[in-house]
Amino acid sequence: MKSPKGQGGWIGGSLMSVTASGHETESRARLPVGDLLLSAVAAVSWAFIAMAGVAALGLHLLEADTVASLGPMTAAVVALGAGGRVTPSGDVSAFGLKGAQADTSIDVWPLGVGLVGALVLGWFFLRSLRAAGVEVAPRELLARAGAVVALFVAMMGGLAWAGHDVITLNGSQLGLDEIPGAGKGIPEGIADKLPGGIGGLLPDRLSDLVKAKADVGFTVETVPSLLGGAGFVVGVLVIALLASRRSPLPRALAPLHRIVRPAASSLVAVLLMAVVAGLAAAVYAMVGDDHPKRIAGAALLGAPNGTWLGIPIGLFVPWDGKATGALAKLLPDPLDELLRVSADEPVTLGRLAELDGRVWLLGVAAAVMMLLAGVLAAARTPVVGGVWGFAGRCGLRLGGVTALALPLLVWLTDVSAGASLSVLGFDAFGAGIELHGRVGMALLLGVAWGVAAGVLGALLAYGTGAAGGRVAPLALAGAGAGAGAGAGAAPGAPGEAAGPYRPSQPYRPADPDTNPYLRSPYDGAAGAPTVASPVQPPRRRRRSGDTGWPAPPPPPPPPSPGGEDR
Repeated sequence: MKSPKGQGGWIGGSLMSVTASGHETESRARLPVGDLLLSAVAAVSWAFIAMAGVAALGLHLLEADTVASLGPMTAAVVALGAGGRVTPSGDVSAFGLKGAQADTSIDVWPLGVGLVGALVLGWFFLRSLRAAGVEVAPRELLARAGAVVALFVAMMGGLAWAGHDVITLNGSQLGLDEIPGAGKGIPEGIADKLPGGIGGLLPDRLSDLVKAKADVGFTVETVPSLLGGAGFVVGVLVIALLASRRSPLPRALAPLHRIVRPAASSLVAVLLMAVVAGLAAAVYAMVGDDHPKRIAGAALLGAPNGTWLGIPIGLFVPWDGKATGALAKLLPDPLDELLRVSADEPVTLGRLAELDGRVWLLGVAAAVMMLLAGVLAAARTPVVGGVWGFAGRCGLRLGGVTALALPLLVWLTDVSAGASLSVLGFDAFGAGIELHGRVGMALLLGVAWGVAAGVLGALLAYGTGAAGGRVAPLALAGAGAGAGAGAGAAPGAPGEAAGPYRPSQPYRPADPDTNPYLRSPYDGAAGAPTVASPVQPPRRRRRSGDTGWPAPPPPPPPPSPGGEDR
């Protein structure tokens, strides 16, 4: 018996789909080397272009290019922003006397430069994974990530070659003109502080020290910069994979779609919103200021430093630090005053509020930020089970993510900077900042804040119907079939009522035997033969009174008297 055309078409389509999937599997078995290299080159090159642009613009607005070449300084700042290390050093030579030297140490991460590079690098890397489909092979993921890491480290080596220069500063720029008695002889008593035999050389020539030249150089250290750059790019790729809800993962990591990614993406989103708020505050501060360009340059280079420093302080993470000299002015008020007055006690939100009551608003803002992260995580998490089970899962997941994120913020915003120019045995210019957060307390407070914000955010989202409303398709795949869904679950979530039918893409041509819209109106007449082809008959000339439709076929002959047609 001959199979109907519909069944034959289904069998043929199935064989075609099986063959196509086989070809797809075979093609996936071979790594796309060309696409892999091109995507790595695009990601790394655009990341360094973006970092160099932000660094150069920030340095120009700060007028740093008036004392040294902009190119080497840009290379050094980009290296710092990408996890490298820069070592400044210098020597002062005045009147042939020995013993004058300048010492400077910098351990500050310009997060404005690093954040721009991380965003560009992560976007290009995740975009290259979209072609893999729902899942990506583990070796393809490792190959793509490895190519990006290798090329990034090679570019860091180029920065180490280009990032060195010498800055020449006048004595007046270093504060030597502010020494009491400069140009008028040494005041009484200062000679007693100098080493023996030196005091007699200075009375007639102290004013000339103002004209002395200080050559301070900086160099990007090669090995620490390569290691730091490798750690930077690996960290960026890991965070990008954890925070992206629509990028494929290997099958073994599929549970991350619903367990980690909703909470991680929500926390990353609110941290970026905090940086935007910091930039807006810088724009507001520029209005009416005497030096708006300097504020803009400092914001480009260090807006994330300020905002991400305020978040741990607002969440009650204690800090230890001290500030001396002119560098203390770089800290926001009242932090600079607190570090100058008392450096023995830890910096906390309560101690800052004693100097300025408006600091309590920082704690309120940090708490609201965490609650917003909890609501976003609940909206992006599949709703499975009852309300309390759903809230508990959201709290535990956001608590685990925040336990890692808050110590990371403390480590990134760590500050250690010092500068001193010792001329002939006495300190002519000195400044320093030390600010270190307590990582252990940050981890414990991260767990507490994350769990509380996750539970409260899930209850708010569940009560307003927003829970599960922004679930990514990849998170729905493994949410567990058969479990009941709560109110506000996303359409198509496992366990909820059947939704609208979404047909798949057809894989065979249209057939008039199965599609009634391709048939003639007279095909349904009793006994009429079925049109087997969508090809229309040739049009004939219309006559008077003709309706334009073909004449109906003749009725079938009556059955024979014997009851059977012989």
